[in-house]
Amino acid sequence: MLQVTDLHAFYGKSHVLHGVNFGVAGGEIVALLGRNGSGRSTTVKAVMGLVEGAGAVAFAGQPILGLKPFEIAHRGIGYVPENRDIFPELTVHQNLMLGEKAGAQRAPRWSFEDMYRLFPRLKERQHTEAGVLSGGEQQMLTLCRTLMGDPELIMIDEPTEGLAPKIVALVADYLRELKRRGMAVLLVEQKLTIALEVADRCLVMGHGQIVFEGTPAQLRADAAIRKEWLEV
Repeated sequence: MLQVTDLHAFYGKSHVLHGVNFGVAGGEIVALLGRNGSGRSTTVKAVMGLVEGAGAVAFAGQPILGLKPFEIAHRGIGYVPENRDIFPELTVHQNLMLGEKAGAQRAPRWSFEDMYRLFPRLKERQHTEAGVLSGGEQQMLTLCRTLMGDPELIMIDEPTEGLAPKIVALVADYLRELKRRGMAVLLVEQKLTIALEVADRCLVMGHGQIVFEGTPAQLRADAAIRKEWLEV
């Protein structure tokens, strides 16, 4: 579904990604792991057209590198940014409505009822302005708003960063629901326990490159890789 080949990315003159290669198949959850500064967030931003990139990125067999972010979204890629980007003066329900894709050719797989079932707190606060929500509630809202666009693949950047353990557990349930429904997911995550539980494959990044690719079981068994590239 998603194929990244020899991807390089730049912030001005700073060369951040150095030939990244990986793929995500339909219905597969791939965890992109690594320390801060390893290039994980830059990778998903480059795929989404948010940073300058070179190389090749294909989605559903069609090249997308160089397209504008809204064009990539319309192709079927959803993106949950680390900074959430909610609309603070709109209510929870209005934020979800903005996530819906206009002119869809088929009935969407996700409904408002699905979102409120996944995160009952959002149902309780559906008429509340999003700007007064807690950080955890805003994260729930961003995750759900992206699903309302009915993407074929969703890229999620650090969904549990800075959240209380109860909210982390809810986000983990959300990821399990995506897995149950056969969604393709590229997950950037620091919490190794969650990534190893939900992922089909794990990629480890270091210095702007993929330094390991394998199953969660293989990563668990490879103490040298974990020590060199993941552990603090």
